[in-house]
Amino acid sequence: LKSLEIEEKINKIKWLKRKNPAHFLLSTNDKTIKLWRVSEKDFKVEGFNIKDGCRDPSSITSVSVPRVVQAPNTVEASLRRVFANAHTYHINSISVNSDQETYLSADDLRINLWNLEITDQSFNIVDIKPANMEELTEVITASEFHPSSCNLFVYSSSKGTIRLCDMRASALCDKHAKLFDEPEDPTNRSFFSEIISSISDVKFSYSGRYMVSRDYLSIKVWDLHMETRPIECYPVHEYLRSKLCSLYENDC
Repeated sequence: LKSLEIEEKINKIKWLKRKNPAHFLLSTNDKTIKLWRVSEKDFKVEGFNIKDGCRDPSSITSVSVPRVVQAPNTVEASLRRVFANAHTYHINSISVNSDQETYLSADDLRINLWNLEITDQSFNIVDIKPANMEELTEVITASEFHPSSCNLFVYSSSKGTIRLCDMRASALCDKHAKLFDEPEDPTNRSFFSEIISSISDVKFSYSGRYMVSRDYLSIKVWDLHMETRPIECYPVHEYLRSKLCSLYENDC
Protein backbone atom coordinates (compact mmCIF):
# COMPACT_ATOMS: atom_id res chain seq x y z
CA LEU A 1 0.00 0.00 0.00
CA LYS A 2 1.19 3.51 -0.81
CA SER A 3 0.25 6.36 1.49
CA LEU A 4 -1.03 9.52 -0.13
CA GLU A 5 1.32 12.42 0.44
CA ILE A 6 -0.35 15.38 2.16
CA GLU A 7 0.66 18.69 0.62
CA GLU A 8 2.03 21.46 2.81
CA LYS A 9 -0.87 23.84 2.35
CA ILE A 10 -3.74 25.40 4.27
CA ASN A 11 -7.26 24.87 2.94
CA LYS A 12 -9.17 26.98 5.48
CA ILE A 13 -8.56 29.36 8.38
CA LYS A 14 -11.21 30.30 10.96
CA TRP A 15 -10.70 32.82 13.76
CA LEU A 16 -12.23 32.27 17.18
CA LYS A 17 -13.79 35.15 19.11
CA ARG A 18 -11.21 37.04 21.12
CA LYS A 19 -11.33 36.41 24.89
CA ASN A 20 -7.99 37.89 25.95
CA PRO A 21 -5.13 39.86 24.35
CA ALA A 22 -4.15 36.80 22.28
CA HIS A 23 -5.90 35.58 19.13
CA PHE A 24 -6.84 31.96 18.45
CA LEU A 25 -7.43 30.39 15.05
CA LEU A 26 -8.17 27.02 13.48
CA SER A 27 -6.35 25.97 10.33
CA THR A 28 -6.68 22.83 8.25
CA ASN A 29 -4.95 21.10 5.39
CA ASP A 30 -6.45 18.04 3.66
CA LYS A 31 -6.40 15.85 6.77
CA THR A 32 -5.32 17.65 9.95
CA ILE A 33 -6.86 20.55 11.88
CA LYS A 34 -4.73 22.66 14.23
CA LEU A 35 -5.52 25.24 16.91
CA TRP A 36 -3.04 28.13 17.09
CA ARG A 37 -2.46 30.94 19.57
CA VAL A 38 -1.25 34.18 18.00
CA SER A 39 0.00 36.96 20.27
CA GLU A 40 1.93 40.22 20.13
CA LYS A 41 4.68 41.13 22.56
CA ASP A 42 6.41 44.50 22.88
CA PHE A 43 8.30 43.86 26.11
CA LYS A 44 10.68 41.38 27.69
CA VAL A 45 11.65 40.47 31.24
CA GLU A 46 15.29 40.70 32.30
CA GLY A 47 17.25 40.08 35.49
CA PHE A 48 16.11 36.55 36.38
CA ASN A 49 18.02 34.78 39.14
CA ILE A 50 17.28 31.44 37.51
CA LYS A 51 15.97 31.02 34.00
CA ASP A 52 15.29 27.72 32.22
CA GLY A 53 17.39 25.87 34.79
CA CYS A 54 20.62 27.31 33.41
CA ARG A 55 22.03 28.21 36.84
CA ASP A 56 22.62 26.19 39.96
CA PRO A 57 20.49 27.68 42.80
CA SER A 58 23.30 27.00 45.28
CA SER A 59 25.59 29.31 43.32
CA ILE A 60 23.34 32.36 43.78
CA THR A 61 24.88 34.79 46.28
CA SER A 62 22.51 37.72 45.76
CA VAL A 63 18.90 38.18 44.73
CA SER A 64 17.87 40.51 41.92
CA VAL A 65 14.37 41.64 41.04
CA PRO A 66 13.36 40.90 37.42
CA ARG A 67 12.31 43.98 35.47
CA VAL A 68 10.15 44.56 32.41
CA VAL A 69 11.83 46.47 29.60
CA GLN A 70 10.60 47.71 26.23
CA ALA A 71 11.44 45.52 23.24
CA PRO A 72 10.70 45.51 19.48
CA ASN A 73 7.13 44.40 18.76
CA THR A 74 7.03 40.72 17.76
CA VAL A 75 4.24 38.34 16.76
CA GLU A 76 4.38 34.79 18.05
CA ALA A 77 2.32 31.80 16.88
CA SER A 78 2.26 28.70 19.04
CA LEU A 79 0.54 25.40 18.30
CA ARG A 80 -1.95 24.49 21.03
CA ARG A 81 -3.85 21.43 19.77
CA VAL A 82 -3.90 19.00 16.84
CA PHE A 83 -7.13 17.34 15.69
CA ALA A 84 -6.33 14.49 13.32
CA ASN A 85 -7.35 11.08 11.94
CA ALA A 86 -11.07 11.80 11.64
CA HIS A 87 -11.49 12.24 7.88
CA THR A 88 -11.04 9.68 5.12
CA TYR A 89 -11.45 12.28 2.38
CA HIS A 90 -9.98 15.75 2.00
CA ILE A 91 -11.33 18.40 4.38
CA ASN A 92 -13.04 21.24 2.51
CA SER A 93 -14.59 23.24 5.38
CA ILE A 94 -14.23 24.14 9.03
CA SER A 95 -16.67 26.35 10.93
CA VAL A 96 -16.65 27.52 14.54
CA ASN A 97 -19.95 27.34 16.40
CA SER A 98 -21.49 30.43 18.00
CA ASP A 99 -21.02 28.78 21.42
CA GLN A 100 -17.23 29.04 20.84
CA GLU A 101 -16.88 25.55 22.34
CA THR A 102 -17.43 23.35 19.30
CA TYR A 103 -16.71 23.42 15.58
CA LEU A 104 -17.45 21.29 12.54
CA SER A 105 -15.22 19.92 9.81
CA ALA A 106 -16.47 18.60 6.48
CA ASP A 107 -15.05 16.44 3.73
CA ASP A 108 -16.67 15.11 0.54
CA LEU A 109 -18.96 12.65 2.32
CA ARG A 110 -19.02 13.39 6.05
CA ILE A 111 -19.33 16.23 8.55
CA ASN A 112 -17.85 15.84 12.05
CA LEU A 113 -18.54 17.82 15.22
CA TRP A 114 -15.59 18.56 17.53
CA ASN A 115 -15.10 20.05 20.97
CA LEU A 116 -12.20 22.52 21.02
CA GLU A 117 -10.90 20.93 24.24
CA ILE A 118 -10.92 17.32 22.97
CA THR A 119 -8.48 16.33 20.22
CA ASP A 120 -8.97 12.57 19.97
CA GLN A 121 -12.74 12.32 19.58
CA SER A 122 -15.34 13.76 17.21
CA PHE A 123 -18.97 12.96 16.43
CA ASN A 124 -20.21 12.24 12.93
CA ILE A 125 -23.32 14.39 12.31
CA VAL A 126 -23.73 13.96 8.53
CA ASP A 127 -22.82 10.90 6.46
CA ILE A 128 -23.90 10.72 2.81
CA LYS A 129 -21.61 7.84 1.84
CA PRO A 130 -23.69 5.15 0.07
CA ALA A 131 -23.21 1.45 0.82
CA ASN A 132 -22.08 1.05 -2.78
CA MET A 133 -19.78 3.85 -3.94
CA GLU A 134 -20.95 3.30 -7.52
CA GLU A 135 -24.28 4.77 -6.40
CA LEU A 136 -22.65 8.04 -5.32
CA THR A 137 -24.38 10.97 -7.05
CA GLU A 138 -23.24 14.02 -5.08
CA VAL A 139 -20.61 15.19 -2.61
CA ILE A 140 -20.45 17.81 0.13
CA THR A 141 -18.71 20.96 -1.06
CA ALA A 142 -18.96 23.32 1.94
CA SER A 143 -20.46 23.59 5.42
CA GLU A 144 -21.11 26.46 7.83
CA PHE A 145 -22.59 26.98 11.31
CA HIS A 146 -25.36 29.53 11.84
CA PRO A 147 -23.88 32.72 13.37
CA SER A 148 -26.23 32.80 16.38
CA SER A 149 -28.21 29.53 16.64
CA CYS A 150 -25.70 26.93 17.82
CA ASN A 151 -27.96 24.04 16.80
CA LEU A 152 -28.22 25.01 13.11
CA PHE A 153 -25.78 24.48 10.27
CA VAL A 154 -25.92 24.20 6.48
CA TYR A 155 -24.01 22.22 3.91
CA SER A 156 -23.95 22.56 0.14
CA SER A 157 -23.53 19.90 -2.49
CA SER A 158 -22.17 19.35 -5.97
CA LYS A 159 -25.78 19.24 -7.23
CA GLY A 160 -26.34 22.89 -6.35
CA THR A 161 -28.49 22.29 -3.27
CA ILE A 162 -28.12 23.68 0.26
CA ARG A 163 -29.44 21.73 3.25
CA LEU A 164 -30.23 23.33 6.59
CA CYS A 165 -29.91 20.87 9.50
CA ASP A 166 -31.01 21.11 13.13
CA MET A 167 -28.89 19.12 15.60
CA ARG A 168 -31.79 19.12 18.08
CA ALA A 169 -33.75 16.79 15.78
CA SER A 170 -31.32 13.86 15.95
CA ALA A 171 -27.69 13.01 16.62
CA LEU A 172 -27.13 12.07 12.96
CA CYS A 173 -28.56 14.80 10.73
CA ASP A 174 -29.39 12.58 7.75
CA LYS A 175 -32.72 14.37 7.35
CA HIS A 176 -32.54 18.08 6.67
CA ALA A 177 -34.90 20.67 8.12
CA LYS A 178 -34.92 22.72 4.91
CA LEU A 179 -33.71 22.20 1.34
CA PHE A 180 -32.76 25.24 -0.72
CA ASP A 181 -32.85 24.42 -4.41
CA GLU A 182 -33.75 26.43 -7.49
CA PRO A 183 -35.55 24.27 -10.09
CA GLU A 184 -33.79 24.36 -13.43
CA ASP A 185 -35.58 25.36 -16.59
CA PRO A 186 -35.64 22.16 -18.73
CA THR A 187 -35.16 24.23 -21.89
CA ASN A 188 -31.81 25.51 -20.59
CA ARG A 189 -30.47 22.12 -19.54
CA SER A 190 -27.19 21.03 -21.12
CA PHE A 191 -24.30 18.65 -20.57
CA PHE A 192 -22.65 21.25 -18.31
CA SER A 193 -25.71 22.06 -16.17
CA GLU A 194 -24.75 19.89 -13.21
CA ILE A 195 -21.09 20.90 -13.38
CA ILE A 196 -21.72 24.65 -13.27
CA SER A 197 -24.45 24.34 -10.62
CA SER A 198 -22.03 22.80 -8.09
CA ILE A 199 -21.72 25.15 -5.10
CA SER A 200 -18.15 25.95 -4.10
CA ASP A 201 -18.94 27.86 -0.90
CA VAL A 202 -21.82 29.05 1.29
CA LYS A 203 -21.86 31.72 4.01
CA PHE A 204 -24.45 33.18 6.40
CA SER A 205 -25.08 36.89 6.75
CA TYR A 206 -24.21 38.40 10.14
CA SER A 207 -27.90 38.44 11.07
CA GLY A 208 -28.32 34.76 10.17
CA ARG A 209 -31.41 35.54 8.09
CA TYR A 210 -29.71 35.18 4.71
CA MET A 211 -27.16 32.95 2.98
CA VAL A 212 -24.82 33.63 0.08
CA SER A 213 -23.77 30.77 -2.19
CA ARG A 214 -21.25 30.69 -5.03
CA ASP A 215 -21.42 28.34 -7.99
CA TYR A 216 -19.38 28.39 -11.19
CA LEU A 217 -21.14 31.28 -12.92
CA SER A 218 -23.20 33.06 -10.26
CA ILE A 219 -23.55 34.30 -6.69
CA LYS A 220 -26.98 33.75 -5.11
CA VAL A 221 -28.56 35.28 -2.02
CA TRP A 222 -31.05 33.08 -0.17
CA ASP A 223 -33.64 33.95 2.46
CA LEU A 224 -33.90 31.23 5.13
CA HIS A 225 -37.68 31.66 4.98
CA MET A 226 -37.86 30.89 1.25
CA GLU A 227 -36.48 27.59 -0.03
CA THR A 228 -37.76 27.52 -3.61
CA ARG A 229 -35.52 30.16 -5.18
CA PRO A 230 -32.88 32.77 -4.27
CA ILE A 231 -34.01 36.34 -3.67
CA GLU A 232 -31.10 37.72 -5.70
CA CYS A 233 -28.74 36.30 -8.31
CA TYR A 234 -25.58 37.96 -9.64
CA PRO A 235 -23.85 36.60 -12.77
CA VAL A 236 -20.10 36.06 -12.43
CA HIS A 237 -17.76 35.61 -15.42
CA GLU A 238 -20.70 35.27 -17.79
CA TYR A 239 -18.28 35.38 -20.73
CA LEU A 240 -17.11 31.88 -19.74
CA ARG A 241 -20.49 30.36 -20.61
CA SER A 242 -19.60 30.23 -24.29
CA LYS A 243 -16.24 28.63 -23.46
CA LEU A 244 -17.50 25.80 -21.22
CA CYS A 245 -16.69 23.11 -23.78
CA SER A 246 -13.03 24.08 -24.13
CA LEU A 247 -12.69 24.60 -20.36
CA TYR A 248 -14.07 21.12 -19.75
CA GLU A 249 -11.74 19.53 -22.30
CA ASN A 250 -8.75 21.28 -20.70
CA ASP A 251 -9.89 20.30 -17.19
CA CYS A 252 -10.15 23.93 -16.01
